[in-house]
Amino acid sequence: MGGMQLLARLLVFFLLATILRADGALAQARRAQAMVGAETWSRVIRVDNASRFGRYPRVVYALVFELADLLWFYTDTDGTQSLSLHRGRLAEEKADLGSLLRKIEPGFTQWCVVPDQTGLPVASRGALPNGCFIDSVAALRERLARGGAVMRPQLLSFYVETSMGLKGHTVLTYETSRGAVVIDPTGPTPTQTFPVQLARDPLALARAFGGPLVDRARVLPLEVPQIYLASSASGSGHEHG
Repeated sequence: MGGMQLLARLLVFFLLATILRADGALAQARRAQAMVGAETWSRVIRVDNASRFGRYPRVVYALVFELADLLWFYTDTDGTQSLSLHRGRLAEEKADLGSLLRKIEPGFTQWCVVPDQTGLPVASRGALPNGCFIDSVAALRERLARGGAVMRPQLLSFYVETSMGLKGHTVLTYETSRGAVVIDPTGPTPTQTFPVQLARDPLALARAFGGPLVDRARVLPLEVPQIYLASSASGSGHEHG
């Protein structure tokens, strides 16, 4: 009898932990959606995962959003990755989202859009888990909202070989009259400025920022959203810090 009671308690504990984990993942997906902004197409989705041995839980809450003519997929499990197979086919890929999800994880057999909960508060405590990509998008939005000057904004992703395998990190970079600015919202030194020439060499800029062990780097050029272009056109045009 004691063994059965222990088993029942363990089962209840497991179920409660699963529910809490799912609730936390949903809250982070909604938070990520708020960070990319209402001007960006995005959907919070629930995905049922049939795989028992992958890195994802049985129920996955994720954010799908578009950026730079591509679809992206964020979860608190492992951050942001490209969902698109081709650039500039957003309508086609949104209509066939299921097949794209299965390329990330074959166990992603079913999915649905989680209804919007406009007006409800979004949790904001602590850092967004595995959120460097979305943090960098949000950093650009924040600077533009303040009227800051931005030329050639890009996301700079760089990778370092470690004992745990290849580890990547993403930061925001753009040019100003003072040089190439790199913003790492979660780093110990959030903002650094380098000679503008480095902005044209992703690996050199990544090594200047992240150290000589950086193995490779790539950039994703970004467009300034129309709402900020309109605001800038109506302003004075002066650069702000």
